Amino acid sequence: MNARYPIALAAALTAASACATPPASEPAPAPAPVTTTTAASTTPTFDRSQQPKLGAPPAVQLPPVVTKTLSNGMRLLIVEHRELPVADFIMVVNSGSEADPPSHAGLATMTASMLDEGTTTRNSLQIADQSAYLGLQLGTGAGWDASRLFLHTPTRQLDSALALFADVVLNPSFPQKELDRLKQDRLTSLLQVRDRGPAIADRAFSNIVYGADHPYGRSTIGTEATTKQITRADVQRFYRTYYRPNNASVIVVGNVNPDDIARRFEALFGKWEKAEVPGIAWKQPQAAGTTQIYLIDKPAAPQSSFRIGTVGVPRNTDDFFALLVANTILGGSFTSRLNNNLRETKGYTYGAGSVFDMRQSAGPFVARAEITGTKSDSALVEFMKELNSIRDTVPAAELAKAKRLRQLELPAGFESTTDIANRLVPIVLYNLPLAYYNSYVQNIEAVTQADVQRVARRYIDPSKLSIVVVGDRASVEPTLKALNMAPVQVRDITGEPLRP
Repeated sequence: MNARYPIALAAALTAASACATPPASEPAPAPAPVTTTTAASTTPTFDRSQQPKLGAPPAVQLPPVVTKTLSNGMRLLIVEHRELPVADFIMVVNSGSEADPPSHAGLATMTASMLDEGTTTRNSLQIADQSAYLGLQLGTGAGWDASRLFLHTPTRQLDSALALFADVVLNPSFPQKELDRLKQDRLTSLLQVRDRGPAIADRAFSNIVYGADHPYGRSTIGTEATTKQITRADVQRFYRTYYRPNNASVIVVGNVNPDDIARRFEALFGKWEKAEVPGIAWKQPQAAGTTQIYLIDKPAAPQSSFRIGTVGVPRNTDDFFALLVANTILGGSFTSRLNNNLRETKGYTYGAGSVFDMRQSAGPFVARAEITGTKSDSALVEFMKELNSIRDTVPAAELAKAKRLRQLELPAGFESTTDIANRLVPIVLYNLPLAYYNSYVQNIEAVTQADVQRVARRYIDPSKLSIVVVGDRASVEPTLKALNMAPVQVRDITGEPLRP
């Protein structure tokens, strides 16, 4: 009870009580007639024993994307979304960790992290203070294929917010003390990674599948050695090389006017000088000739981290939708075969799944799970069973279920301005049609049983897989060898062969 209102509450209770009991001098009102509901009227008109059937997926029609190009070549993609007085901005620079020099792996992510650590007019604390004062969110990041800067702001603060955004993009000062701090933070994180089985498995899998001389074979945050190599001059050089307007696009979604946004960006970014941006010389990774098991020792580990896969496909593949549906069935949803088998039926794990990580070049296909250590051999048998089974014709009902899942989840990805902006990033990165999502439902619907079988047989070959297992070697190695499934090689935590 709120102590501020005891008297008022008591008075209200007294008044309610008085209303409920008529004075003794007045006759009590006649009781209200009782309405009897017959059994027939409460009998449901539908059969509760039957699961409701889904109807046809609704067509998705998104607001138009207006494109503008600044005088220096920077591209704007603008969507008017006027439900709330907010706007989201994502600058996408079409260069990321794939552009890292081998000796400086982690440079792209370090450069992105440094952008909001100080400019020629503001230090990091002033940037943070102004962001908080204006009620906006400002962030940076980098990964495969791209570096990004994010801004979410109330539109009433648009002038100040965009001025801050432009300052961070155009005038980073890369303070030495902030670089030293971020490098030390990263070295601490890398030290922690050495004791985490899942992280070890991820890094070793990339190295084993692609090799250390391929960009995708390295980590986006580098190693202890490459992190120590990064200097302020390296960060400045990466920024000058790749952060150019002709290598950047800005996605704008919110309560804005396209012409007004174009005018503002021309005023703020128009003098940003364009320059030639070097491309990436992609080396074709050598595919596995036969299936191999790579065991990495984590003494006394209670679980084993599994990563099973190979080189997959790039994002521009014509088989995108067929692979999306096929992987939904295999391991791309909670009700997928891998999760249902290894989690629900066998109880070996809290979750298992798979993904085709499609990038500018051919990214990896990987099936993964964290498995109870004593069930490592049994889990591998089940993994391989499902990887073989997906190559057969999938039942029509299972196909329809997977297609409906992907179709019906689409609208939920466009609820907010932030959601819409993030959904448009692949359009920028991979040069997809502006109306890509308007035909998404139909493209999913067009996938057939023959399509699923064709792509599964083409891209998932159980006889040519790299199987990475991070676990207690003393207990896991004998059981894996006893399967006689594939040769077992022992590797170090980076995926490299053990040195004598």
